[in-house]
Amino acid sequence: MRLAAIQNGGKEEAAVVTTFGVFPIQQINDRLGKRWSTDLFQLIGAGQLGHIVDWFTKGGESELLSMQAEALELSKVSYGPLYRHPRKIWGIGLNYVEHASDLHEKAPSTEPASFMKPDTTIIGPQDTILIPTQSDRTTAEAELGIIIGKTCKNVLEEEAPDYVAGFTTIIDMTAEDILQKNPRYLTRSKSFDTFFSFGPHLVTLDEVPDVLKLEVATVINGQVHRKNTVLNMTFRPWFLVAFHSQVMPLLPGDIISTGTPGAVVIRDGDVVECQIDGFERLINPVKDLKASR
Repeated sequence: MRLAAIQNGGKEEAAVVTTFGVFPIQQINDRLGKRWSTDLFQLIGAGQLGHIVDWFTKGGESELLSMQAEALELSKVSYGPLYRHPRKIWGIGLNYVEHASDLHEKAPSTEPASFMKPDTTIIGPQDTILIPTQSDRTTAEAELGIIIGKTCKNVLEEEAPDYVAGFTTIIDMTAEDILQKNPRYLTRSKSFDTFFSFGPHLVTLDEVPDVLKLEVATVINGQVHRKNTVLNMTFRPWFLVAFHSQVMPLLPGDIISTGTPGAVVIRDGDVVECQIDGFERLINPVKDLKASR
């Protein structure tokens, strides 16, 4: 199934997304006597996601179909980021060998090149990516995101799927010119406001029969810049969950952004997209703050 955070009545609230409409969780609670959290981050943290998926796949979808007349139209829904304050955002650098060659760098082969980002970077679908005044070369990178569903620590790779809530689309930004001055500037180059867009949908594992077959594409102004399949990652999703759980506990709602098939330089007026097979596209316009000086 698919969940989202939608703009509804001046606030962001969790909703179930179907092919025949969007249903706010509050509406489901009121009509069907459920008591689920209307905040997606809290819903994941409270361990309710599994109950919702079980309900949806065992008759809940039919119940919603009977309420179709009350659904919000897919074309009229405005999305926010899935949530705004995860405990952690892990990013994975140079996880496709081809992307490393773009940057004239050697791809890590023994351990992931991981880094962390603050939640102040978060924006959602259709929000504007701001190129900071400090950067003359900022890139955008489409990525597959892993959403952690329950606390895990020191898990094995084969156990990882049991701890994952689902996947999402991500656009990660880098002030590449700052990073190229010195690799120690990685955190700063990744942490400007608006440098992490994610959503619109959380796609649960039941809708992704084989994550390794997903194709991820970075798209700029309607043209595919670079695409690749998850199979071609150096460090694949379940390994990334297990590896980082050995560093620190991964908590419900934590995000792992798994790396990009290719980064594209963005400029004022551009529109950048993350496209993943079968997922709703994540789209963000670009504004260069230097252009308004």
